[in-house]
Amino acid sequence: MRAVVQRVSSAEVTGFDGELLGSVGKGLVVFLGVGRDDDRSDIEYLADKILNLRVFEDEHGRMNRSVLEEGGGLLVVSQFTLYGDCRKGRRPSFSEAAPPEVARPLYEDFVERVRGTGIGVASGRFQAMMNVRVVNSGPVTILIDSKRRF
Repeated sequence: MRAVVQRVSSAEVTGFDGELLGSVGKGLVVFLGVGRDDDRSDIEYLADKILNLRVFEDEHGRMNRSVLEEGGGLLVVSQFTLYGDCRKGRRPSFSEAAPPEVARPLYEDFVERVRGTGIGVASGRFQAMMNVRVVNSGPVTILIDSKRRF
């Protein structure tokens, strides 16, 4: 499982028809990709890592507080393209991304797992074309891979 995590002052995701699917004020946007070999252990690792990631400033201006401590929210957006492999040719290969029938329940379980912490969690629509508006605060962007490949 892979995530691109951005600290935001606000973010929203809408359908191409303009329907608001989810939004968050101060918090984190999590672009989440599910890999072919992912399972519940990947959800637990990634959820714990993201929820406790110290990317918010403390009283001394140091990134030393998590989204749980800060009281922010999460906007989780499914993004299989995080498994795009561009090493050969010009067209990305997505062979390492999980097929939708495998990825959907893992994505939904991840959303439920982070929602279970009591913080505000919004999400996009799985396997839909969406517009995402992000006001990245910092900017702060972190890459996380549950298999620890980077």
